[in-house]
Amino acid sequence: MNQTFGDHFCGEEEALKNTERSQHNYKENFRMADLQVDLLVVDPVMYACWRFPSLVYHSKAFNVKKHQEGLQSGKWIRTFHVTAFIKERKMGLNDFIQKLVANPHICQHSDVQVFIKTDENQNEDEESCIPRSLCLGSTRGSLAEEMQVKPSDFDYLKIIGKGSFGKVLLAKHKETSKYYAVKVLQKKIILKKKEQKHIMAERSVLLKNLKHPFLVGLHYSFQTAEKLYFVLDYVNGGELFYHLQRERVFLEPRARFYAAEIASALGYLHSLHIVYRDLKPENILLDSRGHIVLTDFGLCKEGVDPNGTTSTFCGTPEYLAPEVLQKQAYDRTVDWWCLGSVLYEMLYGLPPFYSRNTAEMYSNILHKPLLLKPNVSNAGRALLEGLLQKDRKLRLGAKDDFQELKSHAFFSPIHWDDLMAKKITPPFVPAVMGPTDLRHFDTEFTQQPVPSSLGNSDNMLASNSVREAAEAFPGFSYMPPADDTFL
Repeated sequence: MNQTFGDHFCGEEEALKNTERSQHNYKENFRMADLQVDLLVVDPVMYACWRFPSLVYHSKAFNVKKHQEGLQSGKWIRTFHVTAFIKERKMGLNDFIQKLVANPHICQHSDVQVFIKTDENQNEDEESCIPRSLCLGSTRGSLAEEMQVKPSDFDYLKIIGKGSFGKVLLAKHKETSKYYAVKVLQKKIILKKKEQKHIMAERSVLLKNLKHPFLVGLHYSFQTAEKLYFVLDYVNGGELFYHLQRERVFLEPRARFYAAEIASALGYLHSLHIVYRDLKPENILLDSRGHIVLTDFGLCKEGVDPNGTTSTFCGTPEYLAPEVLQKQAYDRTVDWWCLGSVLYEMLYGLPPFYSRNTAEMYSNILHKPLLLKPNVSNAGRALLEGLLQKDRKLRLGAKDDFQELKSHAFFSPIHWDDLMAKKITPPFVPAVMGPTDLRHFDTEFTQQPVPSSLGNSDNMLASNSVREAAEAFPGFSYMPPADDTFL
């Protein structure tokens, strides 16, 4: 059925394809007294969901009815059939709040006050749409204040990394003078490659990392029409890959320390039913004290229980497990294979089955026996044999996950409680003079000019294509509670 707005509203996909007509109909049907509606342009699905939140479930759609008063057009009743209601409701909250915050004077209008108070006595599980503090006077830590985190709040000092979707920059918060690593991603590239699910999964995983010492933490996330911003812990001790390149191999005590911190981070993710899937030296950072910080959660898979499997072919060639290469179902033990590959590289200088010829390397991973030179202890070789077992069901960690590694002889010198509390002195401390010391970052990045556009809040309503990108990441923005000690 074609979309009509007023008496019936059907078909989410059809509705999203016709934004301009939707906006026109929205203005025709929902003029709010003298209010300039253009300041509050919202997709009609979102507006319907928020203006009429009392729901009666009906088949696969939601039947929304509410009698409204106080509009110039008088009293009227509208019925809307809205598919995918929950998705649009979340999108509406995010978009509508941003527009109110950007134009705070609107909040003083009487019709908006009525709008905000609609169904304010609903049960909490129906999610009140807008906190009263947004328009009834802002207090410290209110949502209005939290939603104002924006690109111009930061000074962008240097580019410190690049990826498929954007850049990572060293940035300084103008008000607090704190330094952060800000990951800026281009929405159009993400949408073109259909990777929005991975980006939202990364955000979800980052929010679960707040309390673990060896996982990078998220401070804020926010978006403009064209970009996504992750504001992360700034770690300037360099990638493990950088230090391995310089030193070629690590002595066993140092490799054991790093492997223990990495294993503890992976075990924590597994306890949350998350499989990391992309462990490699480039994703392992050292902080200024020499501790491990695991980063980049774009390939994480959530919802994998202890006996669960997944099947997406992803990862980095040198570290792919045999079952992934064979496109079989795999489980969380792929992370233990990757840990074995990284530990092998720390001890021997190259990944275990490495070849410049990718096809040959894949064949080695699948068929070549593991070769272990004698310059590593018996316990070290035994751990590598257990982690790099080609049959995942026989791999170390297959039965009791991280607990099997903790009790392995190779880690017998590690006191795990002290490790988690960072009471064990790292075997290597990177030489850094302060947060602006970038010696451990590749000059290929740090010498590039910082784009001036990064600090701009681009026009949310520039075009249909920009609106499509702007609305593709509902619920992306995040700011911790005012009393959160994480900051």
